[in-house]
Parts: sequence; structure tokens; C-alpha cells
Amino acid sequence: MDRPDLVLGPDGLQRCSWCEPHDDYRRYHDLEWGVAPTRDLEWFEKVSLEGFQAGLSWLTILRRREHLREVFAGFDPYEVMTFGEREVRQMLADPGVIRHEGKIRAAISNAGRAVELIDECGSLSAFFERFREPARRDPETMADVPVSTATSTMLSSELRRRGWRFVGPTTMYALAQSMGLVDDHLTGCWRRGEVR
Repeated sequence: MDRPDLVLGPDGLQRCSWCEPHDDYRRYHDLEWGVAPTRDLEWFEKVSLEGFQAGLSWLTILRRREHLREVFAGFDPYEVMTFGEREVRQMLADPGVIRHEGKIRAAISNAGRAVELIDECGSLSAFFERFREPARRDPETMADVPVSTATSTMLSSELRRRGWRFVGPTTMYALAQSMGLVDDHLTGCWRRGEVR
């Protein structure tokens, strides 16, 4: 059977086609995509990066991630929540940052909301785990993978209710995929099932 949404990588492993031909994508697919984090910094970083990605390619974000980590204090929400106008101005002048004022301000504001969730739930992981996708799917093609679900819509609504920004249902489904709340590696991909 022809499987155009799977590709054979240079190492002989079959992968989801979206990660080829870029090494950055392949590394992300193989090492991170679908792997549940254990630290609040990882959760806050990924929510922030997913927000920055809206309207851009994920490759753009991956290639700027190290610099974004530098300017956002390692995505420590306790530090980021203290950022003010000086930091916003510096980021808007920095070509290594996604210079979208709304996204920058949202990340800073969301840091305060993240700290509130940590205080309430004990960790960001404890909160986000409540929104694990309930049904296991075995996607054969990219067409079998939704862009949002009822669960990602509920997560988006709950975060917005709490004051978060740039957390729409599609963005939250991308978060679920990247953070292991659902396994959307295609059937036949060497990572399918590895991330559970």
C-alpha cells in the first residue's frame, strides 16, 4: 500500500512526512514531539512557543527557540511575569525574536496565569493532564489527524476564562500533540507508540 504521508529518512527510519526534509524538524519529531514534559518550565515554554507560532511555520520557531529561551529567561514563568515595558521594547527591537507585540505581551501575561495554575494545581502538568485526549486514534494519513478537537476546545476555553491569550483550540491541539496528550505519529512511523 502506498503511504505518501510516511517517508523513509536518510537513516532508514520511516517517519511522518511533515518532518522531512529538514534536520531541525526531524530532530524535533524524533526527540520531542509527543513526549510528555515533567517540568513547569517545559510546559510554559511550549505554550508560549505555540502562541508565537500562530500564523508562522514551526520551523521558524524551532530555529529561533534558543534565542527566545535567552530573552524569556529560560521560560521561567516566575521571572517572565515580572517583565515590563523595558523588556517589551528590547524584544520588539530584537530581530531574533518573533517581533509581534501582541504575542510578546501575551507571553508575559500568560506567565502570571501559569504561576496561578501552579499555585492552584501544584504544577502545570497536573492542570494540562486533565485535557488528555480521551480516545486513542491510529491515524494512517495526515488527513486522519484533526486540527482541533472537543478537548482542545475545552482547554482553550478554560485557559481563556483564566485570562490566557493566544491559546485557541487549534493552538491547544498542537500543544496536545507536542506534549504527549495525544499520539498523532502516523501508523508506521517508528515513533508511533514510543512516546506513550
